[in-house]
Amino acid sequence: MRMQVLVRLKSGVLDVQGKAVEHALASIGFQDISEVRVGRLVELEVEAGDEAAARQRVIEICEKLLVNSIIENFELRRI
Repeated sequence: MRMQVLVRLKSGVLDVQGKAVEHALASIGFQDISEVRVGRLVELEVEAGDEAAARQRVIEICEKLLVNSIIENFELRRI
């Protein structure tokens, strides 16, 4: 089962990469763009009996490796 994890900084955490992209966009004429946030997308193939089991497995992976729960949130979806 193919799963996708979107990892983003929590709303109160300064997104340095997002600010850099926002500044670069403004410098090339896109001054109307603001509040840019940068995250990462991870896709996984999970062998599981059903979607619930696959989701639980990916949540475990996120909690142990992919996500720093102090500063990041994540969303899962099946693709």
